[in-house]
Amino acid sequence: MKMLCSIYRSPRKQGMYLYVPREKGTREVPEQLLKLFGKPEHAMDMVLTEERKLAREDILQVLDNLKNQGYHLQMPPRQEDWIVHLPDELLTRNDPV
Repeated sequence: MKMLCSIYRSPRKQGMYLYVPREKGTREVPEQLLKLFGKPEHAMDMVLTEERKLAREDILQVLDNLKNQGYHLQMPPRQEDWIVHLPDELLTRNDPV
């Protein structure tokens, strides 16, 4: 399977992207999703094939979603534990001896 795809970035959420078949655009994307996504900003066009690798998405899932629902939503990566881990000596410095 080979598909020409347009990829749009969300102006509201960094790391959120919307993949749509280029010839259909965002016509098949539910209106409610577009409201949450914000006005799509065109990032790039890309030819997708089963052999192509994507950085953060499973290509087979993307192609399946494009074929069956007309779009694929890439969510931003989860925030890793953002608390800086301190060395044990600093964590236990004030413990009673």
